[in-house]
Amino acid sequence: MQKGRLTRRGVLGAGAAGGAGLLLGGGRSASAAVAEAPTAVDVVVVGAGLAGLTTARNLVRAGRSVVVLEARDRVGGRTLNHDLGGGEVTEAGGQYVGPTQNRVLALAAELGVGTYPGYGPGQNVYVADGRATRYSGDIPPDPLALPDLALLLTRLDAMAAKVPVDAPWTAPDAEKLDGETAESWIRANTVNSARVLQLVNLFLSPALGSRAADVSMLFMLATIAGYGDADTPGTLERGIGSKGAAQDSRLVGGTQRLSLIMAADLGDRVVLEAPVRRIAQAGGAVTVTTADGRAWQARRAVVAIPPPLAVEIDWAPLLPAEHDSLRRRMVLGTLAKCEAIYAEPFWRADGLSGQALKLDGAVPAMFDNTPPDGRPGVLMGFMGGRSWRTWQTRSADDRRRAVLDDFAAAFGAKARSPIDYFEQDWVEERWTRGGPTSVLGPGTLVDFGPKLIEPVGAVHWAGTETAGYWNGYMDGAISSGERAAREVLAAL
Repeated sequence: MQKGRLTRRGVLGAGAAGGAGLLLGGGRSASAAVAEAPTAVDVVVVGAGLAGLTTARNLVRAGRSVVVLEARDRVGGRTLNHDLGGGEVTEAGGQYVGPTQNRVLALAAELGVGTYPGYGPGQNVYVADGRATRYSGDIPPDPLALPDLALLLTRLDAMAAKVPVDAPWTAPDAEKLDGETAESWIRANTVNSARVLQLVNLFLSPALGSRAADVSMLFMLATIAGYGDADTPGTLERGIGSKGAAQDSRLVGGTQRLSLIMAADLGDRVVLEAPVRRIAQAGGAVTVTTADGRAWQARRAVVAIPPPLAVEIDWAPLLPAEHDSLRRRMVLGTLAKCEAIYAEPFWRADGLSGQALKLDGAVPAMFDNTPPDGRPGVLMGFMGGRSWRTWQTRSADDRRRAVLDDFAAAFGAKARSPIDYFEQDWVEERWTRGGPTSVLGPGTLVDFGPKLIEPVGAVHWAGTETAGYWNGYMDGAISSGERAAREVLAAL
């Protein structure tokens, strides 16, 4: 495909799908560039995901000259549309929006991207101990865990309410809470801890690509506190729930469409296939150099890529030790999405919503990913945390068989016969290396958290991991870009 300028009219005129045919659009390629004198701009933005594009968009609106350097051959970061044919798409990356996710909903409305319910009528399914049980609501009816789980949810919400989302290291007992894992805390505070942990890990698998043994208790509470906004306290049920919660709605044409439209508006300011290799600061200027030797010199820079990738850049001078240590400890979760396509969503005729949870499954959490028109039918499963670690090294055929077996356990034998199937392993994505967000283990937030958004000279930080509210979500990425743009404009 020719890599030319992608116009806003081109995005909107392609059936509003933002499908595979548009993935390479939105800017120019640096692959053919030759060594030359640095190009002068006001600001260099590293990364063309939602955070970087939001930063650039706000800076351009304020009259500043900007270049956005993106390592991939596409924009969108951890959002990615998958073309289903016939003008329909489904999401291979981030996809859901919901109440209190004010920034992403506002951006979608501003860009003319509609929403539709991400859930369907019908009952959910819980598969445990070889038995499939239908239920309504967000909490599965597990008799071994329900008494403990109900008390646990109430207690976690109360504890999270005391954690400042923008400075969790200042919370009461922060040192103690950050010194233990969520698993150790749950084991000490529940009766049937083994079963409760199974369910907590089932929730954390898609939410963090991780498990309770990997995260500090303080980080878990800060994450829960962020499932809200300045006027609405965060709750765990809002983070894991569907209707009226985090999985409430989807975007018409797929979530990558937000980035495609923003990139089209920015035009040649977005440079694709331009991985940043070096960031040097001297004399009040920042020089950013890509792998092919092309350079831009600016008064400010914004780094809006996953934290573990930021420390792979050659920094001159070196990043301060605390900044470097923090980002090396911000390990990305392990997550893949596995999706099966059917001629129609057959489970709906059986009175099922397409949502299911399965203990110890290859895909512990499953959702109906069918486009808004109702065809084709799409079932999606999150392979995250321990399930990813178990199945990632297996053969593609073995993984596919295990995923379809899990779908069949929840929705019936028809699930074993899709017309198509695909996987998106975010750990294997070169310029992401995990998902959906970075996971912080014990000792990280208290010792290094204050450095999360602190500028280093003329370099500022964006990205969903830097957000207080909806960290790890599209909303967090967008709010971080807005904050970074404000910081840069105040400094220029």
